[in-house]
Amino acid sequence: MAMKKTILKVELLDDKSKQKAMKNVACLPGVSSVSMDMKDKKLTVIGDVDPVSIVGRLRKLCHPEILSVGPAKEPEKKKEEPKKEEKDPKDQWADLVKAYQAYNPHYTTHYFVRSAEEDPNACVIC
Repeated sequence: MAMKKTILKVELLDDKSKQKAMKNVACLPGVSSVSMDMKDKKLTVIGDVDPVSIVGRLRKLCHPEILSVGPAKEPEKKKEEPKKEEKDPKDQWADLVKAYQAYNPHYTTHYFVRSAEEDPNACVIC
């Protein structure tokens, strides 16, 4: 999942209920920040968390309503970049193999298998 910005409308009366609501939402896995606007009675949660789970947590304290769910940051307009020349697919594949062997030298091992017919002392259960 990607980082989302979830804005909820909550009916909280005092600072103690505000603290409880923020504490309940902050303990959810994936939440990176929580902020509360008591003037507009809006709770803003930013993180990789499901909005339904946020509402489920807050339902015990107040009546929450989801106002909006969107990306955490506004997408910036990307400038057109000149296209890079693509390498030959065989060269790309060779580069990947070299990188894999350099990164995982132990995974490129060879195995030796002996069969029961070649070894007369092998144990075979029929």
